[in-house]
Amino acid sequence: MFSEELKPFRRLGFRHVLLQVLNFASVLASGFMIWKGLGVITNTESPIVVVLSGSMEPAFYRGDLLFLVNPPNTRYEIGDITVYKIPGQNIPIVHRVLETHDVVKVVNGVREAKPRPENQLLLTKGDNNYLDDIELYQGLDWLERKHIVGKVRGFLPYVGYVTIVLNDFPQLKYALLSGLGLLALVQRE
Repeated sequence: MFSEELKPFRRLGFRHVLLQVLNFASVLASGFMIWKGLGVITNTESPIVVVLSGSMEPAFYRGDLLFLVNPPNTRYEIGDITVYKIPGQNIPIVHRVLETHDVVKVVNGVREAKPRPENQLLLTKGDNNYLDDIELYQGLDWLERKHIVGKVRGFLPYVGYVTIVLNDFPQLKYALLSGLGLLALVQRE
């Protein structure tokens, strides 16, 4: 049935196909290492995110690619654009800091002289939304620093639409990945 399509594979030989599979695996491993390296450098689990909704218009539009950092000893200020994740939800949210609140610890009756960044609480709101995000926090009154993925440092407009299209149409994603895999196997070096 597919004898004509399988002829190129038979001509390549086992060693060549194995070499192509290993080359493809090394490309995937390199991409994964670069992603993890960026995460370590920027101190965030996800150094690059795509805007999925219009809640931050006109600052960011759906499909914009955002570059994040999460400096550990830096306080978030009112007006900073943050990306956060609520426990139990796997989609990060991009919104602006509306209010900050400091939890000051008292040790042996003495208050801390300066509030620490890890004790900072945040309230956020989308620029295109009428209300703040308390409803999104699922029972939390404030966001804690452990919920913050990062602070936006830069963006590329509309580049993330590729990701949105591939997630909205999974058949296209599988067809594209299958075609790339087949191309990697058949290609001669």
